[in-house]
Amino acid sequence: MSATLRIAILEPGAPPRDLRPRFGAYGDMVARLLGEDFAAEPFDVRKGRYPEGQDWDGYVITGSAAGVYDPDPWIPDLKAWVRDTAGTAPMVGICFGHQLMAEAFGGRVVKSPKGWGVGLQTYDLVSPPDWIDAGAKTMTLPVSHQDQVVEVGEEARVIGGSDFCPFGFLAYPAIKAASMQPHPEFDPAFAVALIDTRADGPLTPEHAAAAIASLSGANDNARVAGWLRRFLQTG
Repeated sequence: MSATLRIAILEPGAPPRDLRPRFGAYGDMVARLLGEDFAAEPFDVRKGRYPEGQDWDGYVITGSAAGVYDPDPWIPDLKAWVRDTAGTAPMVGICFGHQLMAEAFGGRVVKSPKGWGVGLQTYDLVSPPDWIDAGAKTMTLPVSHQDQVVEVGEEARVIGGSDFCPFGFLAYPAIKAASMQPHPEFDPAFAVALIDTRADGPLTPEHAAAAIASLSGANDNARVAGWLRRFLQTG
């Protein structure tokens, strides 16, 4: 790359307070994922803070403990911002960001009757675009969610998913947007620490232990980081 790209990271949530000194905010995790070729600036949208101007090279919307159907007034504001900003620069959504973008672009999200997805999970890639490595068939990443996208809008293209989460990786080629349910920005140590905070509810101890055990396996965080960098560079 010949120049550093300016990326606005919209934060609709934060990690549990006890974990922040060790792991940082979600924006910090995304900035580490993208690397030094990206100048990332966080914006707490819950406080009405949004990137101004048109000189941004891309946008990333992070995870949150909130649901996109919750009554918080900042949620419809963020959906409106997504619709208004779409197409001006590449936009990426992760977990809550994935779900909110799906609803903003005509889809639907629910609290899944399948329950929590946690630990390391593998998604099949069914229609990978050219910013994904040629020949890639799967991606294995940490997940932490109960809500799921259950319907997608007309502009959405399903890139990948699993039996548990069929609409887990989406693209919107006409508006330079892409989103995924899993967390490529999560260090496995953070994913373990996050599960530990839920081991006595809403997760059962058995579910938590199985999820933690899975996180010792190989993951595709670094490989998917490359995909997202390529997407933000090229749209």
